[in-house]
Amino acid sequence: GDAPEDFVTPMFIAQDPPVHDDQRKAAQPAVQRPQLAVLEPQIRAHVCDILDNLPEGEFNWVDTVSRELTSRMLATLFDIPQDDRYKLTHWSDVATTAEGAGIEGVDVEARKAELMECLQYFAVLWAERAVKPPQMDFVSLLAHNPHTKDMMRNPLEFLGNLTLLIVGGNDTTRNSISSGVVQMDANPAEWAKLKADPSLVPNMVSETIRFQTPLGHMRRTATRDLDFKGHKIRKGDRVIMWYVSGNRDETFWGDPDTYRIDRLEARRHISFGFGIHRCMGNRVAEMQLRILWEEILKRFDRVEVVGEPKRVASNFVMGFDEVMTRVHRK
Repeated sequence: GDAPEDFVTPMFIAQDPPVHDDQRKAAQPAVQRPQLAVLEPQIRAHVCDILDNLPEGEFNWVDTVSRELTSRMLATLFDIPQDDRYKLTHWSDVATTAEGAGIEGVDVEARKAELMECLQYFAVLWAERAVKPPQMDFVSLLAHNPHTKDMMRNPLEFLGNLTLLIVGGNDTTRNSISSGVVQMDANPAEWAKLKADPSLVPNMVSETIRFQTPLGHMRRTATRDLDFKGHKIRKGDRVIMWYVSGNRDETFWGDPDTYRIDRLEARRHISFGFGIHRCMGNRVAEMQLRILWEEILKRFDRVEVVGEPKRVASNFVMGFDEVMTRVHRK
């Protein structure tokens, strides 16, 4: 966007094949099915630890639970010390925050300096992991894959992909976790439904991701001329895909503005995108949310929202800065 011309950070979500396919495939094993079995008990241990230590009074669910769980998870996916996990959420916020919003006085140069710090941090890890046997974390996978092992020759490309993986693994799930609490509080009948039948959790997760739509849109460039429903799109035109609109398409959903956890078609939401760019970490995201709600149901009679939730100042990230809550234990 407004970054200086010399500060271009390519990332595979913005690339076409073959570059896209090669880089995505290199990072993907960290979040694929076999690895999910390894991650599941780790996630559950983190969830239980977080929920067992919630404060007695009012607290901000976003910081205490959503940010906490996703930053721990991200530290695991990058295999960095848990003590460094807040660096990841900070860099994620720096990468996605519009100038003048949220983080005080962020200007282009300050932002660039912060992201260079991020690059420095990971460059050290890259150097260490490139000479060790390959592991299942993002950095090791990229350092050892023949298609990506030379990425450090263009450090800004490494930074771009780091940013993509950090933001992808952080903002989205964090905001879905917060949104679930907001919706469950606003729709007590749905909460009652979930308590009566915990097997609805996976579907409730999908409905939450539809209803909230963590990322509102994505821009693409048309590769050829197209007549789309009477609209002429020319090769080279910039096109915006509004996920948030598709997830509210009344011709498909019928009653899109209703939050309904047993909605039959909930899994057909488009929050994860489609085609070659479909969200790479969708299974890890769904797993985190599923485990969290399974453990919430075991412990709490109600998670009460006690103030008006504050939303993130962004037209891209559909999220929450503050959801003040109080838990009612069983």
